[in-house]
Amino acid sequence: MTEVLYLAHDLSDAAVRRRVLMLKTGGARVTVAGFQRAGNVLADDPDVPIVVLGRTADAKMGQRVAAVLKASLALKQKLAHVRKPDVIIARNLEMLALAGRASRLFGGEIPVAYECLDIHRLLLDEGAKGYMLRLAEGHFGRNASLLLTSSPAFIENYFKQRSRLDLPTLLVENKVLDIKGDLATAWRRPPAPAVGQPWRIGWFGALRCRKSLQILTDLAARLEGRVEIVLRGRPAYSEFDDFDEQVRQAPQVEFHGPYRNPEDLGGIYGDIHFAWAIDFFEEGLNSQWLLPNRLYESSLYGAVPIALASTETGRFLQRRSVGLTLEAATSDQLVNLFNGMDRERYNDLVGTIAASDRKSWITGPEECRALVRHLADLPRHADTKVLSLSSPLHSGGTS
Repeated sequence: MTEVLYLAHDLSDAAVRRRVLMLKTGGARVTVAGFQRAGNVLADDPDVPIVVLGRTADAKMGQRVAAVLKASLALKQKLAHVRKPDVIIARNLEMLALAGRASRLFGGEIPVAYECLDIHRLLLDEGAKGYMLRLAEGHFGRNASLLLTSSPAFIENYFKQRSRLDLPTLLVENKVLDIKGDLATAWRRPPAPAVGQPWRIGWFGALRCRKSLQILTDLAARLEGRVEIVLRGRPAYSEFDDFDEQVRQAPQVEFHGPYRNPEDLGGIYGDIHFAWAIDFFEEGLNSQWLLPNRLYESSLYGAVPIALASTETGRFLQRRSVGLTLEAATSDQLVNLFNGMDRERYNDLVGTIAASDRKSWITGPEECRALVRHLADLPRHADTKVLSLSSPLHSGGTS
């Protein structure tokens, strides 16, 4: 059985739990060592040993750097009772900074995979801060064996052009994890609302975009009961003036808190008609390039995704002729869109999703096994640009 040590930047991140579940489904045994912020999404999994390395906070880079330095000094003690891994996965740059030391503690021959699912805005900074962070990324990743990322636009726009890394890459999209292998045939056409009932737009996942919240609350207020906004997930409170108060005062806006992924996805997407797949959190940068979880989740469960045409998400939808793409995400454009929305148009939109290949939205057990096999076969040092993988996953070099 392949032993994986997963170094997690945030034990409260649902994406950490999803990756651990994917590795377990693929046949790996996983130990997680990471930083605590707002809880532990793996606390109820007795099969996954957890090592807490310290506490960090959102939007406080200096504090996180200090926490990583402190954890580095204590790493030998923290990992003393951890099984020797066959591979180490480092989620984000701060964990990559610990991965080399962790590998040396286990004898120095443990390959490291760097998992980067978002490009932090400071890595794209054109000044001294960005230069130093990219220098650090190149330094800490110099002996890594693999880069795991979730969007081809990250590779084209950052890793090929700006990053100092030169690693084989594996594209693992943020598809819905299908642990049992039965989601490809599960389909329920979401009904249009009854006459007089509102269209429901869901914004689910990492709620961190102040501009999106303003646009959606404005839309609900202007359409006076014809549209409802449903929010679910974990808000990044540091990005809002007062998230809870803004939602409380907004008409036709509901916040239902966190949910479990993938267990709750069918229920929460079955409760809406449209899914907000637009993000301005790092406008023109990371937000331009990402392919978010909600893109795959909404398409799998028949909620019509709404995206910006100019983004990688919008281009993804346009290539598959599904969803709605907007030239601009303004309240005026959305008001016009929903003033013209009727049952016939909605049913056409849902019909195109129903006709799509269900496997486009799903990571099934075979893909999980392929990922684990690929990780188990990594060399200590990467010496090739292109790696082959006999699975739907994609591989290639960063240069």
